[in-house]
Amino acid sequence: MTKKPHFIYQFTPKDHPELMTDPDAWTEDDSRISEEHFNYLKQGLADEVVIFAGRSLDGIGPAVVVLEVINEQAAREFMEADPFVKEGLFGADLHPFRAALVRVP
Repeated sequence: MTKKPHFIYQFTPKDHPELMTDPDAWTEDDSRISEEHFNYLKQGLADEVVIFAGRSLDGIGPAVVVLEVINEQAAREFMEADPFVKEGLFGADLHPFRAALVRVP
């Protein structure tokens, strides 16, 4: 069986960079989108598309999602359907990705 390629996407602030550093800047609508985003990634994890997702806690470092999918088009489609991106709360940049070292639990 051929191993599927990995991709990473990193969120970028759009019109409201303060969302990366100020929890009080989130509106009720932003919070709804955030919940949809979290549930979308949880489903991606269950579907074995998402390898891991997370963000830095200092508001400066990145927020990323690492995927294992059949090709770049599938990665792009997944990224663009992410509620953070789809709803325009954040932009995202997609890149091919390879983990050089992985600790196995």
